[in-house]
Amino acid sequence: MKKAIIGKKIGMTQIFTENGAVIPVTLIEAGPCAVVQKKTMDKDGYSALQLGFSDIAERKLTNPVKGHFKKSGVIYKKYLKEFRLENAEEMNVGDTITASIFEEGESVDVTGITKGHGYTGAIKRWNLHRLRMTHGTGPVHRQSGSMGVIDPARIFKNKKMAGQYGNEQVTILNLKVVKIDAEKNILAVRGAIPGAKNGIVFIRDSVKA
Repeated sequence: MKKAIIGKKIGMTQIFTENGAVIPVTLIEAGPCAVVQKKTMDKDGYSALQLGFSDIAERKLTNPVKGHFKKSGVIYKKYLKEFRLENAEEMNVGDTITASIFEEGESVDVTGITKGHGYTGAIKRWNLHRLRMTHGTGPVHRQSGSMGVIDPARIFKNKKMAGQYGNEQVTILNLKVVKIDAEKNILAVRGAIPGAKNGIVFIRDSVKA
């Protein structure tokens, strides 16, 4: 069964197993999410569900978004995300999806927005080696060095240079679900996931499991 949900990163902690081993985990508040829209093969050409997460006041929404929710009859949600699911036909608009759709021990893929570091140098951004600290190197030692040669007298595209670092969408594959608290909709996923605390993440079953 294909499944997906929207969640919020709570933070990291650790869980001890029965034999005393320590497992680093990330806690995610997964849902509850409401089905706001349903896409079908007959009408839209593909099968998908649009999920909504986290309630929001009506005054904070634009008129088009309000109309979208009124059409579905779902309480206003702050975050919307569409997931292509083969079994979307089994769900209906207004249904609620909780963390209980996942099982302990299964693998999931988690997508989030990484922490933004602003404009950074090439050493921090790409882990380049600094220049020599001896005389003759120049007054700057944390620069990239030579960027190109006389021929073709230009810098090739995709050269590792200084620029915006972070604040991009990243997906971590094959993370194991260690523990589930169905009452509080909490997932404990092994390892780290992208983003800062309270960041929005998207969880779905692993594509490579």
